[in-house]
Amino acid sequence: MIRHHFIHLFRVVLLISFLFYGYTEVNGQQIIEGIHYHTGQPVQVKVNNGIIEEITTLDKPVGKNPVYIAPGFFDNQVNGFAGVSFVFGDSDLTPEGIKKATTELWKKGVTTFLPTLTTNSVDVLTKNFEILSAAVHEKQLKGSIPGFHLEGPYINPEDGYRGAHPLAYVKLPDWEEFMKLNAASGNNIIQVTLAPEMKGALDFITKCSRQGIVVALGHHNADTKTVTAAIDRGAKIATHLGNGAANMINRHRNPFWSQLADDRLHISIICDSFHLLPEEIKVFYQVKGVEKTIITSDVTHYAAMEPGEYKTSTGETIELTKDGMLRYPAQNVLYGSASPITKGVGFVMKVTGCTLAEAVQMASTNQAKLFNLNDRGILEPGKRADIVLFTVDNFQVNIQETWVKGERVFKN
Repeated sequence: MIRHHFIHLFRVVLLISFLFYGYTEVNGQQIIEGIHYHTGQPVQVKVNNGIIEEITTLDKPVGKNPVYIAPGFFDNQVNGFAGVSFVFGDSDLTPEGIKKATTELWKKGVTTFLPTLTTNSVDVLTKNFEILSAAVHEKQLKGSIPGFHLEGPYINPEDGYRGAHPLAYVKLPDWEEFMKLNAASGNNIIQVTLAPEMKGALDFITKCSRQGIVVALGHHNADTKTVTAAIDRGAKIATHLGNGAANMINRHRNPFWSQLADDRLHISIICDSFHLLPEEIKVFYQVKGVEKTIITSDVTHYAAMEPGEYKTSTGETIELTKDGMLRYPAQNVLYGSASPITKGVGFVMKVTGCTLAEAVQMASTNQAKLFNLNDRGILEPGKRADIVLFTVDNFQVNIQETWVKGERVFKN
């Protein structure tokens, strides 16, 4: 009798565990279950042909270690990942490399990302955009790459503001050149980061905005008048606010205050625990709020590589420390990040006190809205089934499963 009750209890416990973290398939329809990231209630998500068909709340208790279900993360600034660089000209970027980076990002819960090309020669940018262009329509990537982000070369050439972008290739905005780069990308550049104080930049912003390209202000030292003019002409976001600036700035007249003060401007922030101090993140978040804040990674191909010194394609020395910091010693600045956006979801909760729902909004929903990708970014019937299941342990997000367009692409 005791054995019978034990077996029955075991079956009940097993059933409950599957109710709140499970997957079944009925007549070709996927059913995914977990704790809703926003409501905190157990839900059942029905998926059909890659689209969320129905979300039902289950009348069951929540366990001690909930597995949350949320929209997949959306990273608008990915320079590379897992040894694959979208930036360098000598890295032999290949379709296989793009698939590798995408697959590895899926494991981190990233279901949408923008490969980001930074300042380089026109030849390198053209070559890499041509290789990347096919990825937008590659069936195996399932729409995870909706477009690209060009960060530079139209930025401020001054040390500090330029960051780790090679000076030799920094230049003034050139619309004809940009049109050729966009053509090489298959007209898939959907974000451009530039310095608005550079000659011709404001007219460049106007032209981009008219074509529906999201303009970001970054690596600049523009005054308030220029920042306001850029926003008037359509600039929508500040790229990695608090970074891409000189180590020593004027306490009153600097590029931070004007961008924080204008309520029209979104900000992206790198929450890897290195790029910004906790108090900076907290202040930026309190000023802009959940609706205007975007978590980004600025992650590079050094992510998942061993600590040590590395050489860039232009011969610069880059240092990856044991604790995961990526440094450019020559200018005493950071060289992008070695952490995916997943780390930022947990870290922003830790330092700001925001809820999980708010952190997910800043890591997924806001990006989808900014780029008018209205088919993703939220758990809702009619949206793409880009779904991530995860636990949160001491502010660390641990991915359990990732689904892209209704297909499970990763299971821990």
